[in-house]
Amino acid sequence: MLCGGKKSFFATALCIITLTSAVTVSYLRLQRLSHQPKVIQEGSKCRGKVANSTITALKDNKTFIISPYFDDRESKVTRIIGIVHHEDVKQLYCWFCCQPSGKIYVSNAKIDVHSDRFGFPYGAADIVCLEPENCDPTHVSVHQSAHGNIDQLPRFEIKNRQTEPFSVDFTVCISAMFGNYNNVLQFIQSMEMYKILGAQKVVIYKNNCSHLMEKVLKFYIEEGTVEIIPWPISSHLKVSPKWHFVQDGTHIGYYGQITALNDCIYRNMQRSRFVVLNDADEIILPLKHPDWKTMMSSLQEQNPGTGIFLFENHIFPETCSTHTFNISSWNTVPGVNILQHVHREPDRKDVINPRKMIVDPQKVIQTSVHSVLHAYGNSVNVPMDVALIYHCRKPLQRDLPRESLIRDTTLWRYNLSLIRNVNKVLSQTIL
Repeated sequence: MLCGGKKSFFATALCIITLTSAVTVSYLRLQRLSHQPKVIQEGSKCRGKVANSTITALKDNKTFIISPYFDDRESKVTRIIGIVHHEDVKQLYCWFCCQPSGKIYVSNAKIDVHSDRFGFPYGAADIVCLEPENCDPTHVSVHQSAHGNIDQLPRFEIKNRQTEPFSVDFTVCISAMFGNYNNVLQFIQSMEMYKILGAQKVVIYKNNCSHLMEKVLKFYIEEGTVEIIPWPISSHLKVSPKWHFVQDGTHIGYYGQITALNDCIYRNMQRSRFVVLNDADEIILPLKHPDWKTMMSSLQEQNPGTGIFLFENHIFPETCSTHTFNISSWNTVPGVNILQHVHREPDRKDVINPRKMIVDPQKVIQTSVHSVLHAYGNSVNVPMDVALIYHCRKPLQRDLPRESLIRDTTLWRYNLSLIRNVNKVLSQTIL
């Protein structure tokens, strides 16, 4: 008998714990072994067409690959940012081709659908595969089977393979630009504020925008500030302009915003010290410091080991304006003039203001829109007297009289530089 001897409670309990531990260890070992890459072919060449679209549908049409990234923060894996149907996609395999040996390895993928799916059938997912030992694959294919012909599978370049010094301090990630976006003036003002505050790069996941907006984007691309990531998600899925599912037949919320944000973090993990996650009508505005660099140095010094900094969102309704900074040449440009909107809504009782983030991308595993889902290290809520998000948009508290709004002219500290820079952009693009 396996658990013989005295029939004491403690002996029985100890026996059960020992058996359970042994079974658990064996199970975990088997699980890890099942995910180890296995050679299925030797002496081949890495063939197959290299995918060049931002979003690539697999043959099942329920799995969409964005981009693979090398991630060795815990073990040597390829982490593929993708979109999957949360119920129908059960099994995927990574196909690695190692040169010069020509060995093809197949690795059982772990599919981790992000928890913030908000009821939609499709959600952001990490498709994670252990890489072969003694091989640094440059490309990977993804397939529903461990068998087949690699020549028939699209190949994806594995990014972040090479570690390089940071090329910029701050990158702003904006996702997604859609709805024939035409808020030209506010966009230019936001861009110039980002640059004044310390951003060197702005990455925009673009679904569509107006012709006029295209001209402005072209200017910023040529300037070297903007990087456009084409985001044709509406060609693959029925997208919703809402963040939550309302049983309307759509597949994914807010144009796949969460997937784009995760891709943007990994895309900039090796090249940017910080990544700023906010929308084009939002500006993280320091109150105690002149710019983001000095603010973040102070926050890191006060919060050692913290990689996620969350800033409180405050609405400056575009329906409440002042005549100050009514610049006549700007009146012909479509969009909002943020310098004329310096009244913010008061906090609502029993409602927590959402937050946006500045993160150390190397400490992020998965992010949502208003918080990080999985990370290394701590998160901290930045006090409002240090910084807030200036968010100029339609009001949330529509019935508030003007006298109930709070006058806040922090933005005006930057008015000289902002006006000069905006005029420069307009003169070279529109005016």
